[in-house]
Amino acid sequence: MRVIGIDPGLRTLGWGVIQVDGSRLTHVANGLCCSAGTDLGARLLSLFEQLTDIIARFAPSAAAVEQTFVNRDGAGTLKLGQARGIAMLVPAKAGLPIGEYAPNAVKKAIVGVGHADKKQIAHMMGVHFPGVKLAGPDAADALAIAVCHAHHLQSAGRLQAAIARAT
Repeated sequence: MRVIGIDPGLRTLGWGVIQVDGSRLTHVANGLCCSAGTDLGARLLSLFEQLTDIIARFAPSAAAVEQTFVNRDGAGTLKLGQARGIAMLVPAKAGLPIGEYAPNAVKKAIVGVGHADKKQIAHMMGVHFPGVKLAGPDAADALAIAVCHAHHLQSAGRLQAAIARAT
């Protein structure tokens, strides 16, 4: 199964695709979608088109998106929410199931603490995928989201298998 992780952002949207074979995770690709245009509509359309192309090119079977956290800048949070809408819409339009994860949950799953910084996430992606060149911190975050989702799916599968064996 292929999983795409998406780290929403209005200026830069990070993405990472991994292959999941049992407990083995393999890096497929990672990158950044940088919005183009001056007005909000054009920027959102640009992200939509780029992410649509990535999903068509790498054909994931599941997606995971980081949830938006509310910060002090209400206008900034709303704009981020609109970019997150694109990050949810594109995989949904492709028929992919979508997992959503809070930033702290991703950090805890990857680094072991919920308040890890971007350098720690990037370092751990290097540990998971040795030799892989990361397109940037947002791409590293997106790969971390994909890994978190893969672990979640594996845990859910083990739970379902245990329930099936018990009945």
